[in-house]
Amino acid sequence: MENNPNQLVISAIGSDRPGIVNELSQLIVQNNGNIDDSRMTVLGGEFAIILLISATANELNRIEQLIKQQASSLELNIITKQTSDKALSERTLDDKKIPYIVEVLAMDNPGIVYKLADFFSSREINIQSLQTDRYPAPHTGTQMFAIEMIIAVPQSIIINDLREDFLDLCDDMNLDASIEAPRL
Repeated sequence: MENNPNQLVISAIGSDRPGIVNELSQLIVQNNGNIDDSRMTVLGGEFAIILLISATANELNRIEQLIKQQASSLELNIITKQTSDKALSERTLDDKKIPYIVEVLAMDNPGIVYKLADFFSSREINIQSLQTDRYPAPHTGTQMFAIEMIIAVPQSIIINDLREDFLDLCDDMNLDASIEAPRL
């Protein structure tokens, strides 16, 4: 994506119903906005969405106002924040990060996400995305917990050392885990 300082993050949550995505995307496109990135999911009976949109400064201001004005009729709680993407040329070599995929599977226990987040945070590794799922294991019905995350590892970190430390932590917590480069 080309550097565009005119971006708006929209976060919305509301009771799940058909048409939410249609209504939001229609409002955005009718006001010359473009959806650059999005995440949507249903959690319990609630629909949650995060959108990154781009447009001119004036169009973004209009979209932001309209979305906030229509939050009630859309039946959504909405938070917006204007932002910008850092230009790649502004980043130094030390700032560049290498993406890795982390997958974890375990019997469900409190604190798994916290301990994994703490592990990466203490090493200045950013979690770019995180998805969890809880489900009953086939045959036994035991509650299982699955995590998939994408982390951004600084180039200064030796990945084999990171992987070894991470797998040691997971062994101590009785978690099945992997940390691998994304498949191209």
